[in-house]
Amino acid sequence: MADLAGSVLGRTATTDVSVRDGAGVRDGPAVVLRPSGRPVRGVRQISAVLAGLAGSARYEVLTYDDPAASADRAIPGPFLELAGACMRTAAERAGSVRRIVPRHALPYVAGTVRAGRARIARSIPFKMILVDRRVAAVPLDLELLYNGLLLIRDPVVVQALVRAHRATWEAGEELTGAVVPHRELSPQLRPVLDALLAGQTDEAAAARLGMSARTYSRRVGELLSALGTTSRFRAGAEAARRGWL
Repeated sequence: MADLAGSVLGRTATTDVSVRDGAGVRDGPAVVLRPSGRPVRGVRQISAVLAGLAGSARYEVLTYDDPAASADRAIPGPFLELAGACMRTAAERAGSVRRIVPRHALPYVAGTVRAGRARIARSIPFKMILVDRRVAAVPLDLELLYNGLLLIRDPVVVQALVRAHRATWEAGEELTGAVVPHRELSPQLRPVLDALLAGQTDEAAAARLGMSARTYSRRVGELLSALGTTSRFRAGAEAARRGWL
């Protein structure tokens, strides 16, 4: 995975496009346009990019993040856990972390981040991970990295993203001062939490609950999002902290 991550992050776009006007090629040196980013699709390639970003972080990580966006999506638990682990690694390596989340996602993140590292905004324009002001990853659908991402290295585009993030950060509200709305565990997720705490396999739990493996996996993702974590191993601790046990 490390070799693949380095390979993915090290590639650059090489396609040149000469700008033409209605009369044909302009006189003089051609204006050359290069793609500002490279699309990455497929779980293996996306995972490699996330691992590469995490491992390359040195001093700063900027994110737009909406953990609520994946709550009702059928995203495999292993991918969510890997993505969460990558973000924790990047945060540990970087001296500065600035995470911006929309207000509606507050229940998913309250109590899970250190003071000064996260702010609440009314909304975010898209999901984004930006490392050391040199490389950024934005979902192709602007919401979920699992569906594919655009890896951006163009310095102009990266700096534009940095400025947009700074403006949102400065207008945002400190997470520690935000009021967390009361949120209860939904009845449909209670048996899923019980199954996780009992250590049942996905197959056994799905069969016992009378649902397909796909539906059970989706419910697990919803539960982890509600708990504000991507790790099944932390589910019990987070549930206890919220008084759900």
